[in-house]
Amino acid sequence: MMMQNVVEVEPGHPAAEGRLAVGPTYRSAFARDGFPSPVPGLESCYDIFRMAVENYPNNRMLGHRKMVDGKAGEYVWKTYKEVFDIANKIGNSIRSCGITKGGRCGIYGVNCPEWIITMEACNAHGIYCVPLYDTLGAGAVEFILCHAEVEIAFAEEKKTDLLLKTLPKSSEFLKTIVSFGKVTEEQKEEVSKYGVSIYSWDEFMSLAGDQEFDIPAKERKDICTIMYTSGTTGDPKGVLISNASIICLIAGVDRLLNCVNEELAESDVYMSYLPLAHIFDRVVEELFMFHGASIGFWRGDVKLLVEDIGVLKPTIMCAVPRVLDRIFSGLQAKIFSGGFVKSTLFNLAYKYKQFRMMRGAKHNEAAAICDKVVFSKVKEGLGGRVRVILSGAAPLATHVEEYLRVVTCAHVIQGYGLTETCAGSFVSLPNQMSMIGTVGPPVPNIDVRLESVPEMGYDALAKTARGEICIRGETLFSGYYKRDDLTMEVLVDGWFHTGDIGEWQSDGSMKIIDRKKNIFKLSQGEYVAVENLENIYGLVSAIDSIWIYGNSFESFLVAVINPNKDALEGWAAANGIGGDFEALCQNPKAKEYIIGELSRIGKEKKLKGFEFVKDVHLEPVPFDMDRDLITPTYKKKRPQLLKYYQGVIDNMYRNAK
Repeated sequence: MMMQNVVEVEPGHPAAEGRLAVGPTYRSAFARDGFPSPVPGLESCYDIFRMAVENYPNNRMLGHRKMVDGKAGEYVWKTYKEVFDIANKIGNSIRSCGITKGGRCGIYGVNCPEWIITMEACNAHGIYCVPLYDTLGAGAVEFILCHAEVEIAFAEEKKTDLLLKTLPKSSEFLKTIVSFGKVTEEQKEEVSKYGVSIYSWDEFMSLAGDQEFDIPAKERKDICTIMYTSGTTGDPKGVLISNASIICLIAGVDRLLNCVNEELAESDVYMSYLPLAHIFDRVVEELFMFHGASIGFWRGDVKLLVEDIGVLKPTIMCAVPRVLDRIFSGLQAKIFSGGFVKSTLFNLAYKYKQFRMMRGAKHNEAAAICDKVVFSKVKEGLGGRVRVILSGAAPLATHVEEYLRVVTCAHVIQGYGLTETCAGSFVSLPNQMSMIGTVGPPVPNIDVRLESVPEMGYDALAKTARGEICIRGETLFSGYYKRDDLTMEVLVDGWFHTGDIGEWQSDGSMKIIDRKKNIFKLSQGEYVAVENLENIYGLVSAIDSIWIYGNSFESFLVAVINPNKDALEGWAAANGIGGDFEALCQNPKAKEYIIGELSRIGKEKKLKGFEFVKDVHLEPVPFDMDRDLITPTYKKKRPQLLKYYQGVIDNMYRNAK
């Protein structure tokens, strides 16, 4: 098959001597002559910041909205030089606490300027930055503090008390706590019982006084952060990320952007709201700093995010599918409520522009009049300047991706990566409508191959190559902290085994079709690849999320579904059925309607009989982190879902017999 966006660098080989079959090794066509090297002098994450301060000292670096009379005003900014001076003081204060290169510093809270300043202070002195998940409870925070042996922890003011709840257990290592805001006398008294000191941000900044500590030498192989992955089962795993991983990723992404004529510039502005505790946002912000660009922070409230975007006017946005789904649903609701004439005009403009883009026209040339008259309003809703929207962390529904590519007047591209691969390993290319539903070709800093998974029927050497995605390159992690056993399971001969099943497309892009471990057997002996089915059923516009369950004692599948509120209420109104959203979810006719929609898509996609869902429970409350049903990156926690919905599952199976 044609693979125009990748080049083959090693042939594949069939199974032999206990080894599984592997497909050919490919890399991006943008790396045909070799992977890009980082710029001279770039040896560590601290060098990214240091060089930006040297090159762009007066550029706006970090911004937040200032509160005036209880209301959020315009963004106020600190320049690169101003941030450098504060980070220098914080770094000296950390060192004055006796923490040296290789020490551990925790950071706990939503994204804010102090988060980045603390991270840069750690980078300067070779101290491991250990993000503490803002979205996890005290149990996981306590685990990370103890497992990583964190000596000093910084926290958002309202998270400080949650840190205190980890005492006395964490105080075996934790000796200093710093609030990004203020501290109370009660907090000081509380921590003193355990031999721990606590400071406000302002107090800590002046702790070192006039003491100046030398910046230690750092190497590419040095660890810069231990990033804990939330995991769908068991305790979080500490992913060791080196300086080399991040600087090589930046070199690769930079080449990619240059090759598609979307270079970052110092005039670019980024909205920081995805958690800095995750690698996705962390590396994007490193990339912006590398170019001397600006980073504006949200206020920490998802209900106010759109307003923050309108004031900041970002040029680049990263998002997870949950956010883009909300944007999509909001646009649909506005069009539906706009009356017949407006909705007809919008739909005609959409169909015309989509047709032109499918024929190869660039998004900004496909329908200039439609953009000006119709779609400019959508663009203004995102601040008016967004030119690239990058989706990551989980699969983006195909219909949402296509829709947003047409109406946002921006490139909407989907990426794929893991904490272990330092985020972006694949990313789809702008103006390539054939890549909708894929994660695009590899970024030009890694090699990729597929490995056969015979028990699931995936063959890496077949005409349509399918198998487990394996990645090799300098962006890979250095191992799991204190878990060599887990490291050896996934890192074999330099290849990281992702656990995701991919399918090469004819244009060299990768399509994620399944998950290796999420497979179970029904009572008749048939294997079910559950994530593949959830992706297919996820195409039904009447549902927002679906969790499918089956086991080896039963012969059929059941599911718990979060219906789409607008779709279900629209169906109810059209069929003369009353009641609010919660009442509709309990209505047997609504259940029949949803099962019918699932059956329709199942027949359309030619699913086998045992792959059809026979019964559903409609859940009005979205799967959430508060109930521990999803991870912070919106991956389903299957054991927790089963535990939570066990009664519902039992009832569905009981009623079917």
